[in-house]
Amino acid sequence: MAKISATVAAVREAIRRHPWWMDSLLALLLTFVSVVSTVVAHTKAGHAVPVLEVVLVPFTTAPIALRRYRPLAVLVVTVSAATLILILTSQAQFPVGVLVALYTVASRCERPTSIRAAEWVALPITVAVIANNGPHAGRVIPELAVFAIAWVLGDNIRTRRAYLAELEARAARLEREREERAERAVIEERTRIARELHDVIAHNVSVMVVQASAGEELFDRDPKRARESLSAVASTGRAALTELRRLLGVIRAEEEREAGPAYAPQPGIEYLDDLVRQVREAGLAVEVSVLGEPRELPEGVGLCAYRVVQEALTNTLKHAEASEAQVSVRYVADALELQVLDDGRGPAPVNGESSGHGLIGMRERVALFGGELSTRSRDGHGYEVRARIPFGAPAQ
Repeated sequence: MAKISATVAAVREAIRRHPWWMDSLLALLLTFVSVVSTVVAHTKAGHAVPVLEVVLVPFTTAPIALRRYRPLAVLVVTVSAATLILILTSQAQFPVGVLVALYTVASRCERPTSIRAAEWVALPITVAVIANNGPHAGRVIPELAVFAIAWVLGDNIRTRRAYLAELEARAARLEREREERAERAVIEERTRIARELHDVIAHNVSVMVVQASAGEELFDRDPKRARESLSAVASTGRAALTELRRLLGVIRAEEEREAGPAYAPQPGIEYLDDLVRQVREAGLAVEVSVLGEPRELPEGVGLCAYRVVQEALTNTLKHAEASEAQVSVRYVADALELQVLDDGRGPAPVNGESSGHGLIGMRERVALFGGELSTRSRDGHGYEVRARIPFGAPAQ
């Protein structure tokens, strides 16, 4: 059974990729049936089989093999052959080939063209029916109705095909717009991160200048204190270089937004209690737990951790419809691990205007420090944001 299904699937795929195979088989079948019907009809009537009719009959069906490539030309050939048979032999069969050709024109040509083609076909069809059955409306109208139905079906297929193509084009356009919005969000977030890291570096350099100036003044009077100042300069310089290496990985936008004070230090993980208090005042119950031994963090890492928790709680407050959240901060040997849980329904879709960009921003921040961030829905019981931010410089 599986082999049969596989064979059928392979045949369908072959027909889809090479539709002229099916058209060729259809043309061959119709040609065989038409020729045999002509021969049988004359034989039963006791007449000799006209060679001219046997020659012309295939031209009413064989061109169907090319119907997808030259629909109008196929219609002209089949109608012309059927008309010649009627004129030269005074015999007329039901023109199946013309029926298929008219359907193809209606399904593949624009409506005005297919309407003119249908009007052009109607005359020889009417004459053929009258020649075979006499001028009876009861015989002419049903046969014309068959051709009208074929045209309607073909026109409906063309309309549906155009509608599906428009849907696909619209979906592709929306996908491109979504990707562009995501790229813009990444660029904007990287610009903001770059500006914040610039503030951290500027702060460190300012401290270095002050310490170096103090060391210079104390160099002759108190060498010990001067050496301490120089040691502090070296330590602060190393921290500044670490932040600078991270800054080099950030693409800055050309246009700058208005920034705050240039040398004001950015919030770190030590400001977490203030952030939680603000969220609680906004109506969301938040519990905070700190695991491991707290230690002094590099300023960039502290800023990243603060922003991740801030964005996660903001998304929970705005979009999750949650009643409570839990924030866990864990100090491990070489990294800071964060976890934010809530009992809501999760953030808005990624292509939205708020939380989608927030998730992108969190991911960019953590990746900047060589860390990892994951988000997931907890089977209808809320949403989880986890981040791991290494203390050392990210791998190059």
